[in-house]
Amino acid sequence: MPKTTNKERSMALYETILQLNSLEECIAFFDDLCTVGELRAMEQRFDVATLLDNGLVYTEILEKTGASSATISRVNRIFSFGAGGFRTMIERRKKQTQ
Repeated sequence: MPKTTNKERSMALYETILQLNSLEECIAFFDDLCTVGELRAMEQRFDVATLLDNGLVYTEILEKTGASSATISRVNRIFSFGAGGFRTMIERRKKQTQ
């Protein structure tokens, strides 16, 4: 793969994530890749997105996740105007648990 500039996205990470075979592999990979703080922030954002999808209001989400109102607001904006990744994965998880 050619060298990327700061403005280009490297596909190697995303292609590697698609090759993870189990929850255990996924956890080990992300534990090596990210700091504890980065992981907790991503986990919290996904939890916030899930709770927003379930119709909870900011105060309920704050109570359940400890997320700041700024984080909840940011996730809500992403949920409304982002690339659709949160919605896709939340819907997929819903189907798997039915």
